[in-house]
Amino acid sequence: MNTDICVPALPESVSDATVLNWYKNLGDQVIQGENLVDLETDKVILEVPAPIDGILDAVQFTAGAVVKASQVLGIIKDIATPSKSENLPSTESIIAPAARRLVNELGIDSKQIIGTGKDGRILKADVMTFLDKQENSIPRDDLRAFNSNESASSLDKDENLQRTEQRVPMTRLRARIAERLVQAQHTAAILTTVNEIDMHAVLDLRAKYKDAFEQKYQVRLGFMAFFVKAAVEALQRFPIINAAVDNNDIIYHNYYDIGVAISSSRGLVVPILRDCNLLSFAVIEQRIAEFARQAKDGALSYEDLTGGTFSITNGGVFGSLLSTPIINPPQSAILGMHAIKERVMVINGQMCIRSMMYVALSYDHRIIDGRDAVQFLFTIKDIVEDPIRLLLQV
Repeated sequence: MNTDICVPALPESVSDATVLNWYKNLGDQVIQGENLVDLETDKVILEVPAPIDGILDAVQFTAGAVVKASQVLGIIKDIATPSKSENLPSTESIIAPAARRLVNELGIDSKQIIGTGKDGRILKADVMTFLDKQENSIPRDDLRAFNSNESASSLDKDENLQRTEQRVPMTRLRARIAERLVQAQHTAAILTTVNEIDMHAVLDLRAKYKDAFEQKYQVRLGFMAFFVKAAVEALQRFPIINAAVDNNDIIYHNYYDIGVAISSSRGLVVPILRDCNLLSFAVIEQRIAEFARQAKDGALSYEDLTGGTFSITNGGVFGSLLSTPIINPPQSAILGMHAIKERVMVINGQMCIRSMMYVALSYDHRIIDGRDAVQFLFTIKDIVEDPIRLLLQV
């Protein structure tokens, strides 16, 4: 008896997916539940598990093919197999997609890697840790000799290095990012206003409570929670910043779903923190940390990435001193955080060194006036510079 391997139901508004990679060859034995093939959509990677135990008998669509929901990807031939208690799932079935691609590209034996994910799942970070240990296990003298021999050999073979080019197709995620950024530039009247924030109070607060916070909530106290909470307060005072344009209408949202930009190996993703006005500092930091892990693992769902009324991006983690972020449609504004740098400032007539951060608000000038944008950004500055306001709501 044969069983079809079908494309699963796709997220709403996603019409098709691209076959990314098969993890079994024709004739290979498969175990029910292990991942057979990855499908890439605009935002997420979908794993397609084996519906039954058996043999992979046919593959209808190879890597690069575009498929739609319910289409047959391949066929499994049902055979009598030993019980699952005697045959555990293969290691590949507990490797995350991003980690599996790295393992395949580098030719690593995944059995040597210790997984730290749920139920021992191997994550990309586990692969990187394994590689670091392997590199550190090579004696320094041997490593230097290896590098020098390799360099000399390379020069002997080709004194004048060839100028080469490589053409690589965009991933669906990268293509979608490009499409949305161009859409934002073409449809919105984007303007950016900039201010600077004295981070002294927040840094002192973090230094005082970070250990107790991490011990209690098992997550580190970052800067993002302060800015999310400050943004909620500012959005409540200036509802137009939380609104969206829909043809000739303005849609005002009475909820605060804030997108937090996260860089992943596949590109920038913006998962959504829902109902931020109801979340504590700890829950915000926990959810952001979980989003970051899922982004590295390629495990974010489409629901995690849809919606949102406002966004925050932090270029400071990469060293950016100042930038003008692009709005994430259909939202009307985005806040950009940047690197914290010590600068000489004049405070109460005295020069002193303070830890300063530039912040930028890009906004759609079609519905947001400069006055509202400037006052919104100043409200965030005011709150972050005196974070006790978050408790007193003043």
